[in-house]
Amino acid sequence: MAWYIRPSNFAKIRKMVENFNNVKICLAASAGGHLSQLLLLDHIWKGRAIVCVSTGEMVSEKLKKIGNTYIVGECNRKHLFKTLTVLFRCFWIVLHERPDVVISTGAAAGFLMCFWGKLFGAKVIWIDSIANAKKLSMSGRMIRPFADLILSQWPDVAAQYAKVEYVGELI
Repeated sequence: MAWYIRPSNFAKIRKMVENFNNVKICLAASAGGHLSQLLLLDHIWKGRAIVCVSTGEMVSEKLKKIGNTYIVGECNRKHLFKTLTVLFRCFWIVLHERPDVVISTGAAAGFLMCFWGKLFGAKVIWIDSIANAKKLSMSGRMIRPFADLILSQWPDVAAQYAKVEYVGELI
């Protein structure tokens, strides 16, 4: 599958980011496919102060080239203790960094960064993974009440949920 970017589909994200002077953006995504998709959107945040949050040490060197980087560890609903640990790490990062915008492609750690970011006044942009072709991800459904912008890469998925938009393929 060829990965490509359709810049015309990013007008809403770009407009939200441009509304801030000296904006600090937090990029939050689990290591792997979620992070790969998020990093393809680099033209949106170039020239801005960036904070990166991910789940695996294997991506830390790559992310350090982009901005301040935090590795919070993996978590999911099946591992309560790990999830609580990541919850508190994300809280500390938001408290310490104070991002103006949090952009995430998921999964659980991305949701937690979006949640805490919103509670501290950040705008939240959720871009559901292209892998979610039938329904919005669980994290996407959970962040829906808090997000300022939710994008799905599938028209049928966006049509199922209020406040979810389809703007075409992002990657």
